[in-house]
Amino acid sequence: MKRLALIFTFLLADFCAAQSPNVLLICVDDLRPELGCYGVDYISSPNIDGLAQRGRIFRRHYVQAPTCGASRYTLLTGRYGPADNGALFARAKQVAAKGDQVPPSMPEWFRQNGYVTAAVGKVSHHPGGLGGPDWNDPSTVEMPTAWDHQLLPAGPWKHPRGWMHGLANGEIRTDAGKMDVLQATEGDDSIYPDGPSVDAALALMQQLAGEPSQDANRKPFFLACGILRPHLPFGAPAKYVQRYDGVDLPPIPHPDKPQGKTTWHGSGEFMKYNRWGKNPNTDAEFATQVRTHYAACVSYADAQVGRLLDKLDELKLRDDTLIVLWGDHGWHLGEHAVWGKHTLFEESLRSPLIVSYAKLRHPGTTSDAMVETLDIFPTLTDLANLPTPDHAHGVSLRPILTDPKAPGHDAFAYRRNIKTIRTNNHRLILHKDGHAELYDHRTPKAETVNVADSHPDVVAELSTRIQKRLGDGQN
Repeated sequence: MKRLALIFTFLLADFCAAQSPNVLLICVDDLRPELGCYGVDYISSPNIDGLAQRGRIFRRHYVQAPTCGASRYTLLTGRYGPADNGALFARAKQVAAKGDQVPPSMPEWFRQNGYVTAAVGKVSHHPGGLGGPDWNDPSTVEMPTAWDHQLLPAGPWKHPRGWMHGLANGEIRTDAGKMDVLQATEGDDSIYPDGPSVDAALALMQQLAGEPSQDANRKPFFLACGILRPHLPFGAPAKYVQRYDGVDLPPIPHPDKPQGKTTWHGSGEFMKYNRWGKNPNTDAEFATQVRTHYAACVSYADAQVGRLLDKLDELKLRDDTLIVLWGDHGWHLGEHAVWGKHTLFEESLRSPLIVSYAKLRHPGTTSDAMVETLDIFPTLTDLANLPTPDHAHGVSLRPILTDPKAPGHDAFAYRRNIKTIRTNNHRLILHKDGHAELYDHRTPKAETVNVADSHPDVVAELSTRIQKRLGDGQN
């Protein structure tokens, strides 16, 4: 009997481990789907590419908003929400006023279901998740009751706000016009903000893994790590910039400013930095420098992803962990004469999404199914065998993870009272005053020619879909 009981205990432990996998969520800021695994051969991204070989690559993943705070709101709540960077702080006020009436966030849901939850770096909009002038005021919390651990080691950058816009060796942005938009400094990865932040994530992962002898009693963890680069300013250790010496970049597609009323803007976030009087829209050499430094920042971010994955392997946790790599939105590098995010064009709304776990079928296979950030919350609960969050607005991607040829669904997004739907064939951008931009993705001109006037039936149909899905607001 004792032998049978012992066998049952081991089987139960194995079953519980299988039923409660860890979660490693890697959030990368301003990351375009411009990686080796997405078919871009001039980008050096070996670690993300290696993850993709063991995962499902979603080639058509779309965010709900082309700005950090609103996009991360959707990731962390699974819901449409306010379209601005203060979305999570607004939710925190609702939590304070209404308590349990506010649906639980994704980390809260995992925490309520037996997980230890932790966030390091930029996971919510403010790195470290606090408010105040320097984003370090513990009385103002961005996501109350969400995390057991939330860390942002500011290091020489002094505080989270300094870390967020920091350059090498503790340089903090005060006046953006006096901070260089591009930088390459000799040194190791620790001289830029992501280095010490990922150090903290590795130490926390070690702590959460516990001792091997304690595995039977260890709670599974939900660890979110936010990597800052390639967010502006584009600074990275010089060795990453040097990787692109002699690399020929392809021409910028559709580089001209669009005609008529669109969501085009003057790239204010980029232009406010010191550019030495140069404009990448009129200076081809400077445009190449900007694109090269962006690529270097991607390679630096990729190295940090590699450190996280190596630690997971060192702890022998890879086979017990669901891994998601997610970009919070895209970024224009000259397309439509924009250098930044904040439009409702494809370049702002499409970002990388890779899901990897041990029993994934057809690993390394890409999916062309259209999916949304909304889908990540229900997907992770489904894969972790947790109760389904009925309050989440997305759907589980398990069918596509099982069969990469399975279909997806339309994608919706919004920005400043302007809404958009992306279908397999079209994108409709609907302005508050009724102005419509309709783009046909079956043609090479795609989002450069507005065909709304010649296709009023398509505009009407897609407008109805937007209204049915988003209504008058996003919440």
